[in-house]
Amino acid sequence: MTTTAKNRAAEFHRLHQAGKPLVLPNAWDAGSARLIEACGAAAIATTSAGLAWSRGYPDGDVLPPRLLSDAVAEIARVISVPLTVDVEGGYSTDPRAVGETVSALVDAGAVGINIEDGTGSPDLLCAKIAAAKTAGARLDLFVNARTDVYRSRLVAAEQLETETIARARRYQDAGCDGVFVPMLTDPAAIRTIAAAITLPLNLMVSPSLPSIAELAALGVRRISAGAAIAQAALGITRRAAMQLLVEGRYDAMFETTAAYGELNALFATR
Repeated sequence: MTTTAKNRAAEFHRLHQAGKPLVLPNAWDAGSARLIEACGAAAIATTSAGLAWSRGYPDGDVLPPRLLSDAVAEIARVISVPLTVDVEGGYSTDPRAVGETVSALVDAGAVGINIEDGTGSPDLLCAKIAAAKTAGARLDLFVNARTDVYRSRLVAAEQLETETIARARRYQDAGCDGVFVPMLTDPAAIRTIAAAITLPLNLMVSPSLPSIAELAALGVRRISAGAAIAQAALGITRRAAMQLLVEGRYDAMFETTAAYGELNALFATR
């Protein structure tokens, strides 16, 4: 394990303890990652959905781990900041296989991962977290444990907070370094959950999520875009393509664009 990798891993841990939340506009390939870094991102996170789509697969633990490792290596080659990778549920129900996948991602350049419980057993995610921490021990891999209690409404509404806190504590005992709660947007619930857990709380951008300044005041330490930017980019692609194919016009593709020379220069020394 290189000194550079260890330094980036240490920096990624430090970013979760800084005076302001870590904001991650998720990337889906090397090009988007390099562009997001150039915009000032302190670290790069992948979106599992956007990356899977870019490789021709649906989201949902379907992407072959080998293709994920290849994509991570491509991203790591063009950036100079820490890289964290969404591994969905680890692409296996076997914690040993999850550990092998995580080890390959560390070799490819990742210093952090997200791994989720989905609708599965918390016991299983605990085992996967332990396997991931072992696989990444050589650089102190940052494991962000995602719980889908709110996203999938796994319990009754009045139990959402307590179930999320209970799972967060279990995942912390298993070794995770942060807790990710997609679709948690209510300020009162955010404050309660952030105060009840000692690990950094990560939330995902949505139209109803409070502003970054408000989230910081509520105790949130990390905010990520998920697939939203990838979906926006694909939405623009569809609009421009349909306008060209159906209407015979092409103004949409020039409404919001980045200059060719500017983009090309991002990779000139890579």
